[in-house]
Amino acid sequence: MKKFKISLIAFTISMLVLGGTAYASFPAKKEKAAEQTTTVTDKVSPEVANATIQAQVKADETTVSNAAAPTSLDDKWITLLLWFFLGGFAAHRWYKKKPAGWNILYIITLGGCGVWAIIDLINILTDNF
Repeated sequence: MKKFKISLIAFTISMLVLGGTAYASFPAKKEKAAEQTTTVTDKVSPEVANATIQAQVKADETTVSNAAAPTSLDDKWITLLLWFFLGGFAAHRWYKKKPAGWNILYIITLGGCGVWAIIDLINILTDNF
């Protein structure tokens, strides 16, 4: 019973400390732009609101176009050479700035027993890495 109480207290404290942070395991898009346009149109004239909305859309298009830019051919070859020669040390993953925890796990599990290594190779060759 004493262990149960201790674990319950530890769980409660961890939920209080970490309760405000939650991370999705998939890409989640937040709809802040819609909220901003609603508040802007309520407080200012339609001309100013329209200009603000157009500026926001233009900024969003710029962000999307920069994010979707294809990788250069040199970058692809560097990543491929790092995968081939130093793949066991996850050099290609460090080069592409993948999360450190996953890189360490990649090293410890020897590339996921070779499965992750092959998946990484396919992703590098198809420009999805």
